[in-house]
Amino acid sequence: MGLIRALADAASGTLADQWLEMFHCDAIDVNTLVVRGQKVDRNGNNKGHDNIISNGSRIVVNEGQCMIIVDNGKVTEICSEAGEYKYDASTEPSIFCGNLWTGIKESFKTFGKRFTMGGELGKEQRVYYFNTKEILDRKFGTATPFQYQMTDIATNKSFTVKIRCRGRFSYQIVDPIVFYTKICGNVTESYEAEQIDQMLKAELLGYLQPAVASMSVKKYDLMQLTASGPEVKEKLNELLTDEWLNKRGLQVSSFTFESIDMDAASLERFNKMQDYAAMSDPNISLGMMAQAQAEAMKSAASNTGGAMMGFAGLNMASQAGGNMMAGFAQAQQANMMMNQQMQQQQMMQQQQQQQMQPQAQAVAPAPAAPAQDEWTCSCGTKNTGKFCLECGLAKPAPAAPAADPYGWTCTCGAFNKGKFCPECGSPKPADAKVYKCDKCGWEPEDKENPPKFCPQCGDRFDDNDIVK
Repeated sequence: MGLIRALADAASGTLADQWLEMFHCDAIDVNTLVVRGQKVDRNGNNKGHDNIISNGSRIVVNEGQCMIIVDNGKVTEICSEAGEYKYDASTEPSIFCGNLWTGIKESFKTFGKRFTMGGELGKEQRVYYFNTKEILDRKFGTATPFQYQMTDIATNKSFTVKIRCRGRFSYQIVDPIVFYTKICGNVTESYEAEQIDQMLKAELLGYLQPAVASMSVKKYDLMQLTASGPEVKEKLNELLTDEWLNKRGLQVSSFTFESIDMDAASLERFNKMQDYAAMSDPNISLGMMAQAQAEAMKSAASNTGGAMMGFAGLNMASQAGGNMMAGFAQAQQANMMMNQQMQQQQMMQQQQQQQMQPQAQAVAPAPAAPAQDEWTCSCGTKNTGKFCLECGLAKPAPAAPAADPYGWTCTCGAFNKGKFCPECGSPKPADAKVYKCDKCGWEPEDKENPPKFCPQCGDRFDDNDIVK
C-alpha cells in the first residue's frame, strides 16, 4: 500500500506542479521589512505546492521593492527594477515552458525523484520581497545627558556643557542579500521592523555622542547643532559602517534633531557667562550704572533717615561707580593701545619680508649665438668656411628636408610633392595616388600601394581613402 500511495502522491504532485505560477507582492506596510511572495490563484485551479516555482513562471516586482529567489536554500536571483519577469532558471521543469518533449522527459525525471522519496518534494523554492523604501518616523532620545564642547558666538569662548537630544531618524535596506543571509533568513511569512528597531536605536544612540562631538570641531553652538542633522547623519553612517552596512545591509537615510537642551547646572553657568560678557562691554556697563543711579536718587529722596543722609550715600556710590567706569575706560584704552601695537608689528613684519626678498633676480647669461654658417667638424674643430682648418675635411652637405609623406617618387628616385620632378623634369604620373584610412587615420608604409583592409579598424581601402 505504501508503494501505491507514494506512486500516486508523486504522480499527482508532479502533474499539479506543471502549471505555471505568477508571484506578486501587495503594497508592503511601512513597518514591514521583508514579506514572502504570494502565488496568484484566484479560481483555485493551481493545486501545486507553495514551495515550488515551475520553470517559465512569472514574477512581478513593484516600485520600492527588491525581489530575491531562494532555490534549495541558496539565493539564485535578485531584481530591484520594477516590472514583470519570466523565471527560466528553475530546477522544477514544466511541460508548458520550452520544448514539449523536453518538458515531458524532465517531468518524468522529477516524478522518479519524488517516488523515491515517498511522494514528497525533494526541493524548496521561495520568493521574497524586500521593502527598499525609507522606514520612516523612528524616534530617539538620550536617557542621560552627555558632554559637548560648545563655543559661544557672543564671547567666542569654549566650555563644556551637558546636553540631552531628541529627534527622529529613518533607515533603509540597501543590501537585501546581506539582510537576508544575516538577519531574517528563511522567514515564513514576513519580517517586521519592530523585531530589530530597539537594537538599531540602541546602536545609533551609542554612536550619537561621538557623531555630535565631531561638530564641536566646527565650533557649533546649540542652535547650529540643532540644524546639523544632515552632517550628523553622514558621520553616523561612517561610524555605523561595520554594525549596520556590513552586518545588516542597512543605512541611515535621514536624521533630524527636534530639540537639544542643557541640564540645569550647564544652563546656569551659560547664563552667567552671558552676563559677564555683557558686563565686559563699557557701554552696557555705563547704561546699567546710569539706571542704578537713577533708582538710587529716587530711594535717597524718600529716605526716612533724611534726604541729606540719603544723598551722602548716593555721592559715595557715585564715586565708587565713577572709579569703576574709570577702570573700564583705562581697560578700553589699554586694549586699543594693544591693538595698535599688534597692527604696527604686523606692518613691520610685512616690510621685513618685502626687504628680505631679492630686489631683482640675477638673469642667467644667454649662451652665445653661434656664428653665421658655423659648423663643427668630426675632429671637434668649429669652422665657418667650406673646409676644416685642422684636418681639411669638406663641410658636410646639409641634411635633406623631410619628405612630404603625401608626395610621389619619380623614376629617377627623387621624392617630390609638386607636379614636376626638380631633378629630371619628369611630370607627376597621373595614376600616383596616396592612401590614408579615412576611419582611424592609419597610414601604410607604401602610401601608394595600401593593403585591401586597414589593419587597425578593418575598413576597406577605396577611393574614399585617397589623400592626393
